[in-house]
Amino acid sequence: MPGIPDAPWRLSGEAILALSRRRRIGRADALPAGLRPLAGPALVFAVRYGDSPVGPYLEFGMAEPARLGPRPGWCVTTMAVTSADSRVAGRASWGFPKELASLVWDSDGPEREVRWDERGLVLRAHAAGPPLPFVGPLRSLQRRGDGPVVVPGHLWGLARLARVELKVPEDDDLAWAGGPHRGLSLSGTRFTVQIARQPHGLFSTLRAPLGAAEGTAAIGSFAPPEWAPGAEALR
Repeated sequence: MPGIPDAPWRLSGEAILALSRRRRIGRADALPAGLRPLAGPALVFAVRYGDSPVGPYLEFGMAEPARLGPRPGWCVTTMAVTSADSRVAGRASWGFPKELASLVWDSDGPEREVRWDERGLVLRAHAAGPPLPFVGPLRSLQRRGDGPVVVPGHLWGLARLARVELKVPEDDDLAWAGGPHRGLSLSGTRFTVQIARQPHGLFSTLRAPLGAAEGTAAIGSFAPPEWAPGAEALR
């Protein structure tokens, strides 16, 4: 990827995380080949990166519980970004299904609002209580152009409990995720996304090439953060 830094990536900014109860188990045909749906809440997330290898940008995503063989995680079925370079790197390096979108992030004291104009989607968060240190591992199970990969990473920052509401048009594919949710509002957050690895056996992985040609099933999954219900059972 000429001109676009390879992994690992180190980013910083602020984020909103929320768990959305689902009225159904995810459809198998919404996942890339080799992944299977699992029961459990979906993860809604929005991030404002103030610093990254490709400069500042915004991100919105939706992930659903899934597994790749014995490895459970959250399959990212929707991911929108405001940076073309982030889109290219995300798909080629890690298999994230990134698409370009017009996202807007507004802040007003403890309030955060993220809008996806093309889809009429709005995510609002109201934080309350004192900020507390938060550290969480990020282990992504992706499928990029050359097959499945494991993407290690982590984040840390200051977290406050938040009331989160997602407004989605009734005819949108994400309408099932609309409504109020429990979540976190994170500030001073730092993210690290490591080099992708190819799964080998039950636990070990082999270092994968830095990038792969974009495939049609470049969709991935996140392992749940530590605050998610049942997260320890999934690690």
